Amino acid sequence: MVRQLGVVGCGLMGGSFALALKRHGLAQRVVGYSRSPSTTERAKRMGVIDVAAESALLAVAGSDVVLVAVPVAATEATLRSIRDLVGPDVLVMDVGSTKRDVVDAAQRALGERLGSFVPAHPIAGKEAAGIEHADATLYAGRQVILTPLPASRPELVQKATDLWAAIGARVLTMTPEHHDAAFAAVSHLPHLLAFAYFGAIAGQPAGRDLLALAGPGFRDFTRIAASDPAVWRDILLANRDEVLQQSQRFRRTLDAFEQLIRAGDAQALEDLIRGIAHDRAQWQMNGPPGPPRR
Repeated sequence: MVRQLGVVGCGLMGGSFALALKRHGLAQRVVGYSRSPSTTERAKRMGVIDVAAESALLAVAGSDVVLVAVPVAATEATLRSIRDLVGPDVLVMDVGSTKRDVVDAAQRALGERLGSFVPAHPIAGKEAAGIEHADATLYAGRQVILTPLPASRPELVQKATDLWAAIGARVLTMTPEHHDAAFAAVSHLPHLLAFAYFGAIAGQPAGRDLLALAGPGFRDFTRIAASDPAVWRDILLANRDEVLQQSQRFRRTLDAFEQLIRAGDAQALEDLIRGIAHDRAQWQMNGPPGPPRR
């Protein structure tokens, strides 16, 4: 049981976590803070939070669990603003999509209080952000990646694991570096490709006509291009090294396709496609492997 949950950032992610704890009877009281007072008041009217705090620090006062649900770029300033009330028994988590930069920010901001911090990345979300879209079931059946640090207190890592599991999430643990490398491949690069792909088509003189011919599969892909620009700007820049490495791998494969098409080598092109189709079939048959290890 959480005596008091402090939510710093009452948006989709923070609001959904609060609602999930409430639905499962895991939080006695929720105090929330957002930079926009109207957002915090809306969260209170919706029953997401019980008390609207006037500052991040006041949201943390008396809390035994704190969820920092702010843009990754704001992590350091937020942690610095609350550090004085982060006691040794207080669990502090974030929900950022990158982890190495979050860890670096936490080390600078929290100092000797770093043991209270357990970085987290819930693999969940919606096309629409904001507190009005908060959903108590958002994390049910979804993966949550924890990237605890050597300094993280074992009992708080266990508490974080238990809380996410109690609201229906599947909890995995890996290092921050491993997390960023993995999600550059399966999330960050696909978003980058979707932005570039849609931009390339929409930028053509007949772009609107071309898009009007698109089928459902194309629309599913380009839906990614509607993701929050500010959020993805921060993610792509924060994880730039890993994203660029994945981009280079993609370019090499694309170059191989282009060379065969240019040469008109039908058999080699078919063999390349067949090999990729085989790999995909094997993956689908066996299911994705567990998280890669380093």
